[in-house]
Amino acid sequence: MTQTRNDIRNIAIIAHVDHGKTTLVDGMLRQSNVFREGSVMEERVMDSNDLERERGITILAKNTAVTYKGVKINIVDTPGHADFGGEVERVLNMVDGALLLIDAVEGPMPQTRFVLRKALALGLRVIVVINKIDRANARAADVLNETFDLFIELGADDHQADFPVVYAIGLHGVAGYTAETLARDLTPLFDTIIKEVPAPVIDDASPATLLVTSLEYDNYKGQIAIGRIHAGKLRRGMPLVRLASGNARHNGRLDYLFTFHNLTRVEAEEATAGDIVAIGGFETVEISDTLAHPEVAEGLPGIRVEEPTVRMTFGVNTSPFTGKEGKVGLGTSRRLRQRLFEETRRNVALRVQDGETADKFVVSGRGELHLGILIETMRREGYEFEVSKPEVIYLKEDGSEETLEPIEHVHIEVADGYVGTIVELLGDRRGRMVNMMSQDGTTYMEYYVPTRGLLGFRSHLMRATGGMGQIHSLFHAYEPIVGDIPGRRFGSLVNMETGTTTGYALVQVQARGTFFVDPGVEVYEGMVVGEHIRAEDLPLNVVKTKHLTNFRAKPSEVVAGLNSPRQMSLDDFIEFLGEDELLEVTPQSLRLRKRILNTELRLREDKRRRQLVGS
Repeated sequence: MTQTRNDIRNIAIIAHVDHGKTTLVDGMLRQSNVFREGSVMEERVMDSNDLERERGITILAKNTAVTYKGVKINIVDTPGHADFGGEVERVLNMVDGALLLIDAVEGPMPQTRFVLRKALALGLRVIVVINKIDRANARAADVLNETFDLFIELGADDHQADFPVVYAIGLHGVAGYTAETLARDLTPLFDTIIKEVPAPVIDDASPATLLVTSLEYDNYKGQIAIGRIHAGKLRRGMPLVRLASGNARHNGRLDYLFTFHNLTRVEAEEATAGDIVAIGGFETVEISDTLAHPEVAEGLPGIRVEEPTVRMTFGVNTSPFTGKEGKVGLGTSRRLRQRLFEETRRNVALRVQDGETADKFVVSGRGELHLGILIETMRREGYEFEVSKPEVIYLKEDGSEETLEPIEHVHIEVADGYVGTIVELLGDRRGRMVNMMSQDGTTYMEYYVPTRGLLGFRSHLMRATGGMGQIHSLFHAYEPIVGDIPGRRFGSLVNMETGTTTGYALVQVQARGTFFVDPGVEVYEGMVVGEHIRAEDLPLNVVKTKHLTNFRAKPSEVVAGLNSPRQMSLDDFIEFLGEDELLEVTPQSLRLRKRILNTELRLREDKRRRQLVGS
């Protein structure tokens, strides 16, 4: 027998990058007495991951809950970047409504389109929150019209298109029903959630079922599965069955049961359909599994996410410095393989396959950022490994010999003075402009660009615009290959001997390019130490020392005139990688190297390759 559970609401907060959703959650938590009076609360408290705080984005979906007027509101804060769309797609399966945050200046943006399409397809009730209405040049009325147009464009029905609107300043924790009249707190937002988001319709008499939509790991309780109870009741200690893909059955017991309250998991003896809970007791659980009463024969429909478009090869570190900087035991192929396949259990947009050899693994994701975050996370955990240059994943349709490539829908914002530069850059990358408009000194451009043309493009955009340009992209479609795209224009400066870099050697050859290393850095033969000023690679010796004479030079004289090296981040190194290069990743260092380290063998191989191309 179905009934409505009025004491609970399940909502997701979804938006484009930097439109303020995590800050708004902070305000909701503050006003729900989550924090004791006088206690200190960090900003962006839901961004608990170090990488999230450093990059200022949400990567992992997170659960919390607040209580307002006796109603429990389960809140899921979701990523805003397209590369983490797998997180968004998962959590939308747990909720009945969504807060769609839109910046009062920028209006609907690419990721807004992505998450809104998903929410509408699932029939969710969407509350539009026009945020940051205190910004200079705020245009709340125009943004509301643009949002309505987007709803219609994405196929919203009449009920969905008649969406409620709340205006807010998330940073100050205030909201209102008009842009001009704001309350002193977020009461209008809370009231709108209670009124507009449907209460869960439950069947608590049927056998219990829950679809696993997220995973966590507890050092004491083991694997923790998170999901919404679809039907029935769960009680601690009851027997359960895990229905995996193909309805393979695995028996177990519900050892731990948690509900969410404020910022913590709270142990519970029982939970009823409609609530979002965390469960422990199964040694192995995967996303899209169904946890159910033993009477249940079939699992709930699984979660489908869009396929990855970019891949890299991860391998065991084979450099001369292997084993010097990683944690003991984390550099083996067995541990690397185990870690990568474990990631696929909670990161549903990721794919991992065994490579051509036992020590290599092909990792596919939704974009460079998606894979870059994985690399940085593993690095901080103590792993050392090497990765190849990112490459796009091509496709052939059934019965067709034509090869297709992924195309991205790209939105770019730049100051008006940089338009010509960006048009030229994207033209070289086979981009097709579909729209351009200028407003208040800023130009907004829309392009369709092959994914391979966007690999490494972000850093070019930042350099061309002095760090002021913005780019957002979404997967658009697979289309026939459009033609050649120019690769890296400059070659690498490759070290010829193992040793320690010297100021004397660097000064002698710095006219040949830009270095990535300082004096006093340990290097090895075949390591890339800089960028050449010409298109071809250049072998050189950066460990050479000055011949001793009776005259002793001051240390400052040895490095006089030496330029500062280019500071390279992980993203910069991934963008710079050549086809014949690898990136060595350790907890302490990032080193670019040639696949073939020996200078003589590498030059011989390059000569052979040129002869094959010429013939």
